[in-house]
Amino acid sequence: MPRVDILNILSQYCGYTHWNDFKNNHSASPHLKRTTQIPRWFWVVIIGFGLLTTVYFMIPIKNTFSFCFIDQDRNQPITRIPVDIIILNNRESPFYTKSDSLGCFIWKTKDDYIHFVVQSPYHKTDTIYRIAPSETQEHLKIQTDDYALMLHYYANGKVEDWKNRRNELSQMIADDATIFQVLPHGLGIEIYTKNEFINKLTTPTQSLKNIEIIESRRLNRQIVKLKFRVKS
Repeated sequence: MPRVDILNILSQYCGYTHWNDFKNNHSASPHLKRTTQIPRWFWVVIIGFGLLTTVYFMIPIKNTFSFCFIDQDRNQPITRIPVDIIILNNRESPFYTKSDSLGCFIWKTKDDYIHFVVQSPYHKTDTIYRIAPSETQEHLKIQTDDYALMLHYYANGKVEDWKNRRNELSQMIADDATIFQVLPHGLGIEIYTKNEFINKLTTPTQSLKNIEIIESRRLNRQIVKLKFRVKS
């Protein structure tokens, strides 16, 4: 390397004040660096994708479950009275609803399953659990409650042999059964003993045909709880 004084002379010859001035003006790489510019549309795509992802996870997807209830004995839709439905959810309180006039119901939820209980005065209580909704309505067959149907028949049918009728009812109903009549217009309830209720069912009056069973429970093949009303 030449001495600094020689480098200063050479730098002045090239139009620079001194050697340090020359170095300061030639410290960059002789190869030009290309600066890459990201197109504007690229940022638009990135921001749009981020917004769509956020919306996807913030808004829950609704699954739709659809069921229709079929009487197992008659193989017909249960439409005469609505079926009581209790939706069970581990994170919330139970939700109560009823089937529609066609004997069906639809439930929308963000969960991928449904867990519910079906109840009917003339059918046995059942618990249903389904995973992943179906694209079509599922037809669920519900078992008939023979005891409740027999009571309905006795109350509304034409049975001429009253003595046999009383004996059959006595066998169906437990001696200590709890029997309620729900009074109209929210007036409360009226409690019956077994014999009083049998007398009511075996006395041919006009109101007898309007008796409707609301709820019945059995134990050891006998009715232990019964709730009914007389429709006006």
